[in-house]
Amino acid sequence: RERPLRERRALLETLVENVNRVDANGFGELLGLPKKRDAVTAVDTRLAKEAEGEEGVVLAESRLLIASRLEVPSWEALAVQREDARALNVEGFMIKRLDSAYQTGRRKGHWWKWKVDPLTVDAVLVYAQRGSGKRASLYSDYTFAVWDEEGKLVPFAKAYSGLTDAELAKVDRWVRAHTKEKFGPVRTVEPELVMELAFEGIQLSSRHKSGIAVRFPRILRWRHDKRPADADSLASVRELLESI
Repeated sequence: RERPLRERRALLETLVENVNRVDANGFGELLGLPKKRDAVTAVDTRLAKEAEGEEGVVLAESRLLIASRLEVPSWEALAVQREDARALNVEGFMIKRLDSAYQTGRRKGHWWKWKVDPLTVDAVLVYAQRGSGKRASLYSDYTFAVWDEEGKLVPFAKAYSGLTDAELAKVDRWVRAHTKEKFGPVRTVEPELVMELAFEGIQLSSRHKSGIAVRFPRILRWRHDKRPADADSLASVRELLESI
């Protein structure tokens, strides 16, 4: 761990190359596993495929994959490459100093996670329930909705982080004063508050009423300047999905 990144990377590349060249039995022996079928299955049954007429099995060609390195001439060029990160289903870049040691925790100055900018949607608060821990007495867990083609609000995402303590207290008082119905711990509220939600990814989903699922949703800001009618529609959310 104390060796600089450039040395650790070279050792890792050598290890991966050697492991991927070892046959099934040899790989099992490296890990102290039984031979033949048991050894391969123990490594990863998803990669195993029975060889017709043979006692053993055949593995996929590469057993270990290593994150690729990206070399660019400038920060501007790196920023251009970063825009393609979401299309590759990754959050962005992990930038590391070549002379950095491997350290645990959130160390600063050596590694930097440069994420893509989040996707955003303006949505209407429709449900609220109490949080947990220090927020157990506050209505701080929210469900947000967007407008469908018939002009109805369709639940779109849940979020519970992003507001300040002062904002949480204000929303809690508002929820208690504007509750329409109660279903166990959940309160249906008047559809009047608009929040801007941020999330890292979006995809189709048959499990959600909106037909859309988002990744890591959180509240970016409370949109005091917007009315419920100004919130996004399900159609605009689908357009967002198609654009990435």
